[in-house]
Amino acid sequence: MTQTIAFIKMHGLGNDFVVLDARLTPLPQMTPHIARALGDRRTGIGFDQLVLLEPSETQAFRMRIFNSDGSEVEACGNAARAVALLHSEPAVIETGGGPIALEPLDGGARVDMGAPRFDWDAIPLAYPMDTVTMPVAWENLEAPMAVNVGNPHVIFFVDDADAVPLETLGPVIEHDPLFPERVNVNVASLAGSDHLKLRVWERGAGLTRACGTGACATAVAAIRRGLVASPVRVTLPGGDLVIAWAPGGTILMSGPAAESYRGTFDWDDYAAGAGA
Repeated sequence: MTQTIAFIKMHGLGNDFVVLDARLTPLPQMTPHIARALGDRRTGIGFDQLVLLEPSETQAFRMRIFNSDGSEVEACGNAARAVALLHSEPAVIETGGGPIALEPLDGGARVDMGAPRFDWDAIPLAYPMDTVTMPVAWENLEAPMAVNVGNPHVIFFVDDADAVPLETLGPVIEHDPLFPERVNVNVASLAGSDHLKLRVWERGAGLTRACGTGACATAVAAIRRGLVASPVRVTLPGGDLVIAWAPGGTILMSGPAAESYRGTFDWDDYAAGAGA
């Protein structure tokens, strides 16, 4: 007999999620095939990321994240804000990128994303190099900074983020052998002493209206290079996030999140052909 599963559709600045809550009632095992099938915007529910909430032995609960291509990733800042809104009270939760602290706010949330990491093997990169100004380039994109904020990012500072053909360069950089776990690609331009404009090619999801970890990584990179002062307003195609960070500290991300609708689906409809 097929199992009917409840889901919650949510978004953070247009970066959209399907949330499955398995904290009290276990679900069948999530697989890349089922995540891809659910994420198809024509034949499934459609999402940038699927968020699976599960019990945790160490924190309030565990958050797992699957991209629309079926790959499981370590962290997602926008999803964390959505989950904070859903949970409705402060909590520390477990993620693949480490524990993060959630604090719901009116219409959104503040998330402590933990401390950024800069060592080449923490990104990770395929071999040692300076991660503050990397001696690499892809066409006109050059000398990025690499930061791990629970997942890996490279950040390029350019004169005009909108002018970069990220739809073509993004997948090339994401899959470059320099990044053994692939990478999220950020292009940012300076819009003021505490303001950045950002576009993101998200690992496993492509161009996105918003990326919370991308905003965190880019703000950290800009502060570290002395381009802006904290807190930083980061403007993405979907709207603004505010990122606060001081060297040696953790990253605080604040911004909106919203619930779109709720529904159900039959698990067997998406599990068919799971061996594919």
